[in-house]
Amino acid sequence: MQNLTVNLWMQGNAEEAGDFYAAALPEARSEVESRYPTEGLLDFQKPFAGEALTVSVWVRGTKITLINAGNEFDPNPSISIILNFRASERELLDSTWAALSDGGQVMMPLQQYPFSEHYGWVTDRFGVSWQLMESAQEIQPGAQVLPSLMFCGQAQNRAAEALEFYSDVFGAKVHMQVPYGQANEVVHAESIMFSQFSLGEDVLSAMDSGVSQPFTFTPGVSLQWDCEGQAEIDRLWDALSAVPEAEACGWLSDKFGVSWQIVPANMDELMKRPHAFQHMLGMKKLVIDEF
Repeated sequence: MQNLTVNLWMQGNAEEAGDFYAAALPEARSEVESRYPTEGLLDFQKPFAGEALTVSVWVRGTKITLINAGNEFDPNPSISIILNFRASERELLDSTWAALSDGGQVMMPLQQYPFSEHYGWVTDRFGVSWQLMESAQEIQPGAQVLPSLMFCGQAQNRAAEALEFYSDVFGAKVHMQVPYGQANEVVHAESIMFSQFSLGEDVLSAMDSGVSQPFTFTPGVSLQWDCEGQAEIDRLWDALSAVPEAEACGWLSDKFGVSWQIVPANMDELMKRPHAFQHMLGMKKLVIDEF
């Protein structure tokens, strides 16, 4: 069961982006999951009255959520999405690359690297970063589509610390951790070149950037965690939230700057209650009984 969802901040074009990803990504589909109410909105939300609020995209069974909002934030490569392909799927990898790179920006060209026979990193036309990788080994369940956290900017060289922290908070299990082994002007020898870990059944990757980057984590890409009840919401909120001014409507920023949305697992049901959207706007930590 998927507990972790990557949420992507879209600047008023979530439905357009959903249609794009449904066509560009392997085994993908999209649908509008929720809409803004037509009344009770804050002033800055009024232009979205009746418009899509969240658009869900499923890629090979993994859900990604597009949040329709303003121009306050946009995605950046500090959190990208890795798409793993089998060697027999190179034609599919190439067609996906062609679609994502059309109107986008190539960060690492699609070619052979020491870690993959066929790999590339691209930021698409909506600012979302994707790593397409051909794997010579069997791809474990949950690892076909996985978020990748790049610790850079103010979070540079904190990937190992984050792995330990997420292990304490979520019970994360680290499956692979490869250090750079040699320092340069940005990384230490023990900085993480690549790691893979799991939060329950959800698989993620983390690394320290090997070069200086002009960006770091922002709400442009956030990680949503679905909680079974108020006790889990309370525990995770207390453990994760490190920036009081970032707390709003279930959103928080942890000590590394990573944005999380800590929400009830039955959020869709709660949002159908009368005036639920207005109630949510008044909360920082979500309280189930207050919807």
